[in-house]
Amino acid sequence: MHIELRAILRASAPVAALCANRVDWGARPQGDDYPAIALHQVGGTQGHTLQGTDGLFQGRVQVDCYALHYSEARALAQAVKLTLDGYRQDGFRGVFLMEDRDTSERGSNEADRPCRVSLDFFVNWRTAHV
Repeated sequence: MHIELRAILRASAPVAALCANRVDWGARPQGDDYPAIALHQVGGTQGHTLQGTDGLFQGRVQVDCYALHYSEARALAQAVKLTLDGYRQDGFRGVFLMEDRDTSERGSNEADRPCRVSLDFFVNWRTAHV
């Protein structure tokens, strides 16, 4: 799911127009340019039945959209929403936006700190053919 989700965002024309291929899991590479996206799996589990796993992962992925200006971070978040919300192809059985929040209010002494808009998605991913 990690490789595939990253590939979907990198292949999206609206996302790529804003951040090229700067889409990574975990922390942003130090010294890398902005705008950029950091992905984080913040929860999830395999589905189970009385006979064992049902082959479906259900979890939450946080997508942090970073830019030097708020308007750029918000535009990148909108491009991510257009790409992922309702996505259902390949192994993805449904990706749905759960929450959209602005998380970076910066003071006057933090001019070089990037702005961030965070999106949380509920991800249903078929892990195996059952």
